[in-house]
Amino acid sequence: MSKSFSPLLHHHIAELSEPIRESLSKAHYTPPEASNASVKSLLQSLLPQANSLPNPTTSLSEIQSEINDFTLCCAALSSSTDATSDHLSWIPHSLSVSANSAFRTLSKAFSDGLGQGVGTKIGELGLDSGLMKEEEKLVAELMGEVLPLLKERIKESSIGKGDDGDEISAAVARTPVAYAVVASYQFRWFVTQVEYPHLGKLCSLVIPCALTCLDHWSPEVKGQGMISLIHLAKNVNAAELSWYEDVILDACCQNIASSDEIWHLVVEMSVVLLTCIQRSNPRSSWFERMLGEMLSHLERQPRNKERRVAWLKHIDQLFNVMGLVLLAHFRRIFPLFFKWMHADDDETTLLVLERMHTVIKLTWIRNTPFIERGTSAICFDIFLSFFCFCFRLVDELTTLYKEAALKIAREEIRAHILQILILLQQCKGAQFEAAWDKHKDDPNLTTLKPSLSGTQATMQSTCYNGPFSPNLFPNVGWLLNDNSEESEILDATDLNFQKGSSPNRLCSSLVFNTGKTATGVLATRDHLWFLLLLSHVYALHAKRR
Repeated sequence: MSKSFSPLLHHHIAELSEPIRESLSKAHYTPPEASNASVKSLLQSLLPQANSLPNPTTSLSEIQSEINDFTLCCAALSSSTDATSDHLSWIPHSLSVSANSAFRTLSKAFSDGLGQGVGTKIGELGLDSGLMKEEEKLVAELMGEVLPLLKERIKESSIGKGDDGDEISAAVARTPVAYAVVASYQFRWFVTQVEYPHLGKLCSLVIPCALTCLDHWSPEVKGQGMISLIHLAKNVNAAELSWYEDVILDACCQNIASSDEIWHLVVEMSVVLLTCIQRSNPRSSWFERMLGEMLSHLERQPRNKERRVAWLKHIDQLFNVMGLVLLAHFRRIFPLFFKWMHADDDETTLLVLERMHTVIKLTWIRNTPFIERGTSAICFDIFLSFFCFCFRLVDELTTLYKEAALKIAREEIRAHILQILILLQQCKGAQFEAAWDKHKDDPNLTTLKPSLSGTQATMQSTCYNGPFSPNLFPNVGWLLNDNSEESEILDATDLNFQKGSSPNRLCSSLVFNTGKTATGVLATRDHLWFLLLLSHVYALHAKRR
């Protein structure tokens, strides 16, 4: 602590503490049942003695201890505003406001002293105090000493992963869980006082304490650790988390099976951390593991409204980062969608339709009529799945369209359904027409007909004139039409096929021959559609060899 902390600051803290002490003593507090600790007494012990006068002999370590304790008291009182725990919900709102105001006043006093050019721990952490708010300066100054203390307080009532219920009782007997709950709220308050770009410099202090919270058996403690990590992920960059990525993401996976009361925090934490750390690598095994864990949990409780709504609200960000990789999860995602879209609550139905539109939009490149017509064995199973999927999806959407007549949000639901049907028609072409054919004469679907009739030309224009359009390769499209035999494709492609050739080697250029003259060399770097065609042709040549 800087030498700028004088005995006057000690007196200043005593003055700020007096109204808080008075309000705290008047607050009605009844410890929760089975609790063997008094949170009120704990908070009172953090305030300096009443009527404390300036003392020239007060040491800097004593003053620092007073600042730490006073700030911890303010942190607990301020965080009670949105606390759901019985250990803090008794605190009056007025007392919470007073504590927050007192901390702001102390922060200003600290900032004024810091402005005299005296160095502090802020500089040691690589932070620029000139760019920080007054509150951030004091919090950052204290974190180095306070967070390790909070971490130990939380750990005191923790148990090992292999311990059973008896061990939980033993841990609580050693240290009341109330202390860990209060410490977790204090920790969350400290973390959320600092924002981007300063919080990234404090990762080495924040992450160990956050992981200790996640390892605790109490959902209340876990929840505060999750809120802290959510705030961290939103206020740092991927490079600042790179040293901790495996342990953080593993902790997320370990906590997916948490209780209902913190499930929404588990999902949000997992999504924001994973998309922050692995945003540039959608094929990372962490996406497979994280999404797989979530889907397994949802499959076991498909009727749990709170869990499905929380997942549907937060998962969109993960879907957008995964993109085409979502294809590998179709067979698990859509069965859940098909169950949930007919749920009794409109919120679930609307969220499912929104997420469904996102998934279809992100995967349409691998899901076009031209690609579907390929006959390569390596693609057949996927294409067959898509074919069945389109029929099932159209059936489910039309059924929901009719069911919506009895729902409050009928207009919004039907608007989403129409949006998805149009997207399917644009992306699936003939498959959609075949699936829609059995529904087009349904008298309950007459309002859909004007929007879905005569749009085939629009579909061709929308789907096939984009960056992955076969129209960019006018002499290539016929290779995958309905009448193309494998022999025709092989005879029409001159790949200079040699033993040891690979798709990577062949994708630099491809010469097509229509039987008369070569039509030229086509660059493929920017066209996923063309790469898919290349892999198809390569597979056929390998088969002939």
